[in-house]
Amino acid sequence: MTVVGKPVSAARSRVARGLSGFARKWLLFVVLVVIWQVITQFTESVFFPPPTKIVAAAVKLWFSGPASHVFLGQAVFDHVLPSLARVLGGWLLSVVLGVALGTALGRSKTGMDYVGPLFAFFRAIPPPALVPVFIVLFHIGPGMQIATIIFGSVWPIVLNTVDGVRSVDKVKAETARAFRTPRFYWITTVVLPAAMPKIFAGLRLSLSISLILMAISELVGSLNGIGYALIAAQRAYDFDQMWAWIVLLGILGYGFNAALLAVERRVLKWQPGRP
Repeated sequence: MTVVGKPVSAARSRVARGLSGFARKWLLFVVLVVIWQVITQFTESVFFPPPTKIVAAAVKLWFSGPASHVFLGQAVFDHVLPSLARVLGGWLLSVVLGVALGTALGRSKTGMDYVGPLFAFFRAIPPPALVPVFIVLFHIGPGMQIATIIFGSVWPIVLNTVDGVRSVDKVKAETARAFRTPRFYWITTVVLPAAMPKIFAGLRLSLSISLILMAISELVGSLNGIGYALIAAQRAYDFDQMWAWIVLLGILGYGFNAALLAVERRVLKWQPGRP
């Protein structure tokens, strides 16, 4: 009886901890949504619809229409999927460019001395201010949007990679030099793994920036996408649908961050103190 009771008790304890953690994470969010619902029910403002109306508009928008035979509305294929392709494509290109450039500059003794002021200048330029320039260079379309995403999201990756690469233990560097370790092997098996914690910090920041710039670029220079659909709903005074698109951006941002955190935990599980 005691043998059976211990696993049951442990399982109940894990469930209780899980429910407690879930309540801590989402209790404030639920309370704010309820407050929003109550206030908007009494004020009846067309600009701030209650959450129930926003959810109804979202369900109608994303799960009905000509493509509903696959459980998704036409708006998902017309706007959501193109936006996801742009934000992920631009971010992945930023990752490749930022990690490669940051690694090269981090291993160089004088590289940042030359390009540091240039980086500071370009980082100070708000990416939305360059949208007209990118329209001239790439015309209205995915090229302009991806260029905007790359320009804004590459800086956190570059700078965090430089910082991470430069923080490699000196003992490891001297050991590799003593054994004449090939440079490629040294970079891929020692330098980059040691720099991964700071690289992932840059990746999380750049991913949120990519989502923001995706929406901004689609507001001013696109024929489809979430930003385009959002501004079209606002111009049509369909505020329920407008808020539905805003909520979707929040859901995507939360989902991207959660997915990247899961990857980070798996990649960095060798670090002490990692769950």
